[in-house]
Amino acid sequence: MAQRRLLEGLGVSVAEETAYRALLRHGPATLNELAGETGASAGAIRRMLPRLEDLGLISRVAGRPLRVIATPPNVAIDVLVARRQEEITHSRAAAALLTTEMADRTGPHPEEVLEVVNGRDAVARRYLQLERNATAEMLVLVHPPYAVDISDDQENLQRAARKGAPTRGIYGPMAFEEPGMLEHTRRAIADGEQARLGQVPVKLAIADGRTAMLPLVSDENRAVESALVVHPSALLDALVGLFEVLWRAAVPLRLSADAVEPEAWPQPADKEVLALLAVGLKDDAIARQLGLSPRTVQRRVQAIADRLGARTRFHAGFLAARQDLLP
Repeated sequence: MAQRRLLEGLGVSVAEETAYRALLRHGPATLNELAGETGASAGAIRRMLPRLEDLGLISRVAGRPLRVIATPPNVAIDVLVARRQEEITHSRAAAALLTTEMADRTGPHPEEVLEVVNGRDAVARRYLQLERNATAEMLVLVHPPYAVDISDDQENLQRAARKGAPTRGIYGPMAFEEPGMLEHTRRAIADGEQARLGQVPVKLAIADGRTAMLPLVSDENRAVESALVVHPSALLDALVGLFEVLWRAAVPLRLSADAVEPEAWPQPADKEVLALLAVGLKDDAIARQLGLSPRTVQRRVQAIADRLGARTRFHAGFLAARQDLLP
């Protein structure tokens, strides 16, 4: 059975790792002894020595004949990791410098704004990459068919363990016709996802407000065979705006033991805030009336305004009265 590679991610080749691990098992060894342990020729081991020394995996023992000894793993790995981290830092700095070379342009070229991904597997990989790289927020319009196999428990566990960016998801009316989607969504909400039930005109995922992904062809009866990836542009801004409009119109999603139900709104606590808003009280006065902190009231007022699509506090009270939401 092939030996499992442990140092591949640190830039160590198969032959180099084999020699290093053989030396760890054997202890100090001559080139001939190490060749016997690895199955390579003494000449090949000799040619490999400078690279092994440069990686910090071995050192030479004083005296003749030439013998080498393995660097203790806790020391060698720390050095390799530090070196790789330094390379990553330099690469990121290089990316920033290269970006400045585009600064004089009036705008991105069309081929830099749109990326076409073809093939079911390629679409799934690109979506997972988008999800893994998100750090601030994922916005998702959920509608079948799905690019990722939601019935793959192993993949679901791995995705949950990664603890990615906070997610806001809007689930369309047909989202839960896919087997296993109810349980998948229940786990996502338990992991912190904000979920709402609403209209979903198109499947969409947006990472950090900088990259969006949507099907190239919309067909709810076929798997996603091709997708469009949108980079910073007016089109991306429009997609983010579309999500926010749909989010305000959607209702919070509450999952019972065996069904999907929109959460009743407004809740009694929200009705109290709405009533006091409608008569013109400020946040501090509302806080005193309800025995809450001003910060809590500010959060509730903002959430109510977002829910109603209101531009101002007064507008929120007006919309609440018009929709007969006041107690």
